[in-house]
Amino acid sequence: MEHLTKDQIEELKNMLLQWKEQLLQESHDSIGEPLSYEGGDEIDRADTEAGRLVMLRNLDRDRKVLKRIEMTLQKIDYGTYGICEMCGEPIPYPRLKARPIAKLCIKCKELEEENE
Repeated sequence: MEHLTKDQIEELKNMLLQWKEQLLQESHDSIGEPLSYEGGDEIDRADTEAGRLVMLRNLDRDRKVLKRIEMTLQKIDYGTYGICEMCGEPIPYPRLKARPIAKLCIKCKELEEENE
């Protein structure tokens, strides 16, 4: 991580920890919301079911992001954070600041997207 200063690493780590805390709180709040359905017509039931599906999708997305955050925090601890997993080059600080869980540099991310 020689391409990042200690202050930059600390700033990025704090961003990750805050993001993690925010996601955990939002997930906790979502889980605490009642999912029961009481009365109403078919449209009300459909709306309730659609709301449940959206909540479950959001929880799954948050779970995946939390896993990426944890993996990124481990990389910081191991001293391997900010290295592109495809080409091995340093990921520039501005990219990491915009997307702290980035695993690829911009060039490799663009290549990956072209191949999808």
